[in-house]
Amino acid sequence: MRKVCIATGTRADWGLLSPIARALTSRSDTEVAIVATNMHMDSRYGGTLSEIEADGFSIAESIPITDDLPDTPQGRAEATARATAGMAGALSRLRPDLLVVLGDRFEMLGIATAAALMRVPIVHIAGGEISEGAVDDSIRHAITKLSALHLTATEPYRRRVIRMGEDPERVVNTGAIGVDSIVERRDPMDYDELVDSLGGFEIPEGSLMVTYHPATLSDRPVADACGELLAALDNFPDRKVIITYPNNDAGSTEIIEMIEAYGAARRDRVKVVESLGRRRYHAALARMGAVVGNSSSGLVEVPSFHIPTVDIGIRQRGRTAGASVIHCGENEAEITRAIAHALSPEGQRTAREASNPYYRPDTLALITEAIATTPLETLRTKRFYDGEA
Repeated sequence: MRKVCIATGTRADWGLLSPIARALTSRSDTEVAIVATNMHMDSRYGGTLSEIEADGFSIAESIPITDDLPDTPQGRAEATARATAGMAGALSRLRPDLLVVLGDRFEMLGIATAAALMRVPIVHIAGGEISEGAVDDSIRHAITKLSALHLTATEPYRRRVIRMGEDPERVVNTGAIGVDSIVERRDPMDYDELVDSLGGFEIPEGSLMVTYHPATLSDRPVADACGELLAALDNFPDRKVIITYPNNDAGSTEIIEMIEAYGAARRDRVKVVESLGRRRYHAALARMGAVVGNSSSGLVEVPSFHIPTVDIGIRQRGRTAGASVIHCGENEAEITRAIAHALSPEGQRTAREASNPYYRPDTLALITEAIATTPLETLRTKRFYDGEA
């Protein structure tokens, strides 16, 4: 029996990891242990351990790291250290054969560091990607070098991981698990249930979904950039708007304060929510005219709904994007023009016709098979690959 530990730090990443955990649990040759940390346990973001339990999983270990720390670079560095220390204890108790981590968050760097030092092979999902405007970019590549098995979302990302010195036999292009969840196994929520879950807030077709994270490598004050976005939204007074909280990166508190004040002054057309969760998120996206902000979901998942994404600023710069994604700068005029184009007949037609570069029909099966069957003895040591990608 192979024991697989899955680490999750946010409601968003659990939405991606839960089908993988469920698929592994259904096998007779694997056992799954869930380790929860970061935003799952941060009261400022709602505390979402119950989301994991609602999916039918018990939480083997929980590691609080941020609740009493400021959202500053120093606070996030200290939280990363806490993740390393907490995960060291969790691994010593759980004794897994493999650790699965997803993406590029600071808590995952701490968790992966503990696993590497304790000789637990790491499976990294979503490596090889680029997001030049965020410190996540460096974290993602660091986790790649700590990991033994790589499950990338596109073929160019696979080749990039190989160029970083990883063995081609241990780098698999699986497609993006978030897209698989939309196209292959979406759990629909009807409109009335969605509205009830939002306290009666109606969402006409053609509304706007907004998520804006701090661009942690930008020199511009986060309040200035967020203010330009909110000013642009006021140029579309006939559109209802749902705004979700940012990740708990350095600078997120300022954004939360600004969007809460913005929503409070416009309750008739703006709804601010901490997090929608996967099922509500998919249901809400089906009502949207466009998604606006700088979240990776706008580039990876939203194109499968065939609606436009307005990608603002530098946070996602360098990440593969399909034809439905409209890039713009961080000022009111540029954002306004981009939203107007997204909502135009041309923008809507482009999104309807665009394909999603992150989609593969067999994503979940590829991921599950790689985690469950890759020989463990091939993952305990690594060689640096100097050949062609």
